[in-house]
Amino acid sequence: MEVILREHVDNLGRRGEVVKVADGYARNYLLPRKMALVVTEGNKKQIERERSKLEAEEAEEQKVAEASVARMANVEVVITRKVGDTDALFGSVNSADIAESLGKLGFEVDKRKLGLREPIKKLGTYSVPLKLHREVVAAVKVKVVAEGAQES
Repeated sequence: MEVILREHVDNLGRRGEVVKVADGYARNYLLPRKMALVVTEGNKKQIERERSKLEAEEAEEQKVAEASVARMANVEVVITRKVGDTDALFGSVNSADIAESLGKLGFEVDKRKLGLREPIKKLGTYSVPLKLHREVVAAVKVKVVAEGAQES
């Protein structure tokens, strides 16, 4: 089935593109979430009318994301956890913990936009990618320290 994307879908296409997808994917996922429209002449005209407005919104979103990257350049998130004798954490540090810490610093971040592949289970300093926009990715510095340790 061919559909017109109303918004960017990862690994599929950009807003306004006509893509061919499986019938079930279109019927059960894209169309109910209003992420796509079935290809018809009327829908093509509608997308063309919306295109300039959407491109302006897209450019504005990208500018805001780039400004956020500049503000985050000097931010370091410090998370304290209990550790055992071998400096292994009791538990782990996950995306939700990092998003919560960023929230305390004044950055509202969705935990799903953090590119943490697996939870952090050791002390140290890590760089975690944060996808602010599909073309803008910031690197968040996360420092995991032992509870009760002196901060440097």
